[in-house]
This record gives sequence, structure tokens and C-alpha cells, in this order.
Amino acid sequence: MTDPGARRPRISVVVPALDAATTLGECLRALAEQSYPAELRETIVVVDARTSDATASIARQSGARVLLHSREGAASARNAGVAIATGKWIAFTDADCVPTRRWLEELLNTCEASQGLGAAGPTSAHDTYPWAPTCNVMYRREALVSVGGFDERFESYEGCDLHTRLRREVGGAFSFVRRAVVLHRHRASWRAYWRQQVNYGRGFAQFFLRYGDELPWRPADELRAWTRVASAAVRALISVRGNDALLRRGLFVKSLAQRIGFVATFWRPNAAARWRREPRADISAAQ
Repeated sequence: MTDPGARRPRISVVVPALDAATTLGECLRALAEQSYPAELRETIVVVDARTSDATASIARQSGARVLLHSREGAASARNAGVAIATGKWIAFTDADCVPTRRWLEELLNTCEASQGLGAAGPTSAHDTYPWAPTCNVMYRREALVSVGGFDERFESYEGCDLHTRLRREVGGAFSFVRRAVVLHRHRASWRAYWRQQVNYGRGFAQFFLRYGDELPWRPADELRAWTRVASAAVRALISVRGNDALLRRGLFVKSLAQRIGFVATFWRPNAAARWRREPRADISAAQ
């Protein structure tokens, strides 16, 4: 008797990892326990060569395919994973995330029903620049290859850029799947949170540079942005207790860190020149 599962498509899950020993094991256990048949899926962990902890060892022990990658950045790591992936559909998550058991099943069911571009869990609702988060998204491999994958110049916001290009250059149905849940582990210290938010600011600036014709940013816009940072500082200083105080402090740190990252990137001399060419990485060769 023919196994019905054999007619279902293969899925590749790509996980970039840098110094992720404290979180990667839980992520990979969750991926190993997915409800989708094990013989029809693979997990590829792309380990940044700068890793100084046991990330690679943990990935190997889990049974994942492990690729040591010499180029920096999550965008480059994801492209490297796509290049060796064997699945029709490529799902992405991060080393500090824990997908729920039916994550792949829920995404794939929607993708197969529409035979469109892909599907994701929580997404942004922006009309022009919707954002499918790279910790919870699935795309057709051939669509990723056709646009050259992620733009490796981005320090963050590469997912928003990729999704924008896929919608514009490939098109097709893309669905929000509420039941495709991925849990994310937030930064545990103020220092780690600061670094994360500065990086988001850099990526946000790069996104504005990349789409400068559509997203003009002028000194007056920058002044208004700093005014919002000042307002967040005032709210953080107002005497309150408990969770409200922590929330206000966090919002101030977030706004200040992102502003610093944005300014250091966007207003750098000749910054725009780097973004005038169209990126095209070769990620076509599956092995």
C-alpha cells in the first residue's frame, strides 16, 4: 500500500546560529518533534565561523545538517542554507526560537492549498512593506532562488526587504497562519537588549537607503524622531513602580538604541552609494 505521506513535499528548515549554545538545543528539539513526517523534512543549521561556544557540537548531536559558514551575518547564513536545501519549501526560524509541534504542518497546509508564494505566522500589516518575520516563515525554494535570496548587505531588516522583493518580482498568494506559532526568547540583559536594538536601528537605516526613492528621510524627519526619543526619556523618568516603570525604561532604551544605530548608518558619508545596485546572490545549487 502506498504511503500517503510519500506524496507530500519535502521541507527544509534553515536556522542561522552564532554563539547559540544556550538556546539552540531547545530549538532543535522542537524541530525534531514536529508533527510533519521526519522523512520529509530536514533541518539545516548554518553556524557562523566566529562561533566560540558549543553551537556546532549541539547541532551535530541533534542530527541536523550542519554547515560552517565563513561569511558574517544572518542573511548570508540563510542564503547558504537555501543553497544546500533539498526541500520544495524552505522554512526559516532562529536559534533562540521554539516552534510549536504543528508549526511546519500548519504552514505547509496553507502553502500547498494556495500553491502561492508562501506563508508565515505573525506578520506586519503595512500596505507597502508587509513583513514576514524570518523566525516564522515558509517560502517556495524556486521563488527564493529567482530573486537571489536575502540581500546580504543588511544587518537586520533583511526579511522585510526579501518579502518586498518577492511580492513585487514573483507575486502569488501569501497567507497569515495564526496557528503557526513560534515562541521567541527575549534578551535576558539590558546590554544584550541594547545591542539588539542598535542593530535593528542599523537595519532600519539600510532599509531606508535601499528604498530611498519611496522612503525619503530628511533632517526634519530626524529631528522629529529625536523628539520622540526625548519624550520616551521623560516618561521613563516619571516616578512609577512595578511593570509600568520597567516598560517605560525598556521603551526608552529601545528608542534611543535604534536611533543611535540609524544615525550611525544613514547619515554616514556616501552611505547611499552602496545601495544603488540590485543584489543577486547565487543560491541555486542544491546539493
